[in-house]
Amino acid sequence: MGFEGETWHVRGVPDTGGQEGTGAEIGEILIEDADFPWLSGRFRAGPAYGAVRDLFARELALVERDGAEHRAAWEAVSAEIERRVRLVSPDGPVAEFLLHIEGDRAWFRWSDEPFEQEQEQEQEQGEGEAAEGADG
Repeated sequence: MGFEGETWHVRGVPDTGGQEGTGAEIGEILIEDADFPWLSGRFRAGPAYGAVRDLFARELALVERDGAEHRAAWEAVSAEIERRVRLVSPDGPVAEFLLHIEGDRAWFRWSDEPFEQEQEQEQEQGEGEAAEGADG
């Protein structure tokens, strides 16, 4: 797929205060596997990782639990990660991502457009195809 061997960066978001707010390096991911839509690889923690380590641990613990009661808690933690962290591809920052970090491993999916817009476009495309099929 062409992603293997790339290095992606996890950075703090400016304007959030604290060490991660300086745009500091939270870490980097050396991509070892591309299994669309997921990329995964070796995570190397940077100097600002300590400020978000517990957040990623909480997110992963919640994602591994079943049940609707954990979904709201996971969404809150995920939103906090999105607020404090940016994922940067070799071509620049991505619009949206879902990132998991556990020890020296990281896996994520990403999009150049926010996921909501991506879902709306897929829905519109599906509706358009259905309308074309009804016309034919």
